[in-house]
Amino acid sequence: MCVAAVAWKAHPDWLLVAAGNRDEYHARPTAALSRWDGRAIIAGTDLTAGGTWLGVTEAAQGTPGRFALVTNYRVPEGAQPGRPSRGKLVTDLLEEGLHPEAAPAMARMNPFNLILAEGERAWFLTNHPAIETRELSAGIHGLSNGGFDVPWPKTLKVAGAISGWLHADPRNPAPLLDALRDETPAPAAPGGGPEPRFSPVFIRNETYGTRCSTVIAVDRQGQGIILERSFDAKGQCSGETSLTFSW
Repeated sequence: MCVAAVAWKAHPDWLLVAAGNRDEYHARPTAALSRWDGRAIIAGTDLTAGGTWLGVTEAAQGTPGRFALVTNYRVPEGAQPGRPSRGKLVTDLLEEGLHPEAAPAMARMNPFNLILAEGERAWFLTNHPAIETRELSAGIHGLSNGGFDVPWPKTLKVAGAISGWLHADPRNPAPLLDALRDETPAPAAPGGGPEPRFSPVFIRNETYGTRCSTVIAVDRQGQGIILERSFDAKGQCSGETSLTFSW
């Protein structure tokens, strides 16, 4: 993901609501949101590295549902080649949950922010500037390609869209997909922020741009829905998928 917001225990009817965009090279092979064969994961697939940027696992046999998303943390020196895929960490946490072996794996990866939720608990994880895991507090949190909850304009827009939806009549989360189509450039952000071409929530570019928008909502009764809208290189919708799951 390149911009996302997560509402965790922020509403009496909704345990979790998340919305975000994945920006990537259009030439990078990707499979749309689906239930993975032989695995409990529901997610899109990065066909180059084999992981995912966002996904859920359905509750089964006493194991609660899980949710995870990752954003790359941009650093001046750029990503180092040959590092393990950050998307593989997402799939590992979705299947195994938070475990001691995660920290050594995190240390070998390029910088990232990650949110993991499992049942009634959630955590924020990062490896920049140091490895950190902390419990996620109730509320609406934003993350992009900088620090966690840093108020970049694009992050605030997505968080604001979730907040507005929760304070209206939050039944159908589909309208949040429309909020993720905002192409308005943002003014300079705190701490430098993204380059101007990366400042909109939705990036329309034939080489590198928004590949998909995703919304996830889990209610307090443990019923969840995940929606994905995919886009082609011209920024036109190329498909939509909606799947339900148990938390």
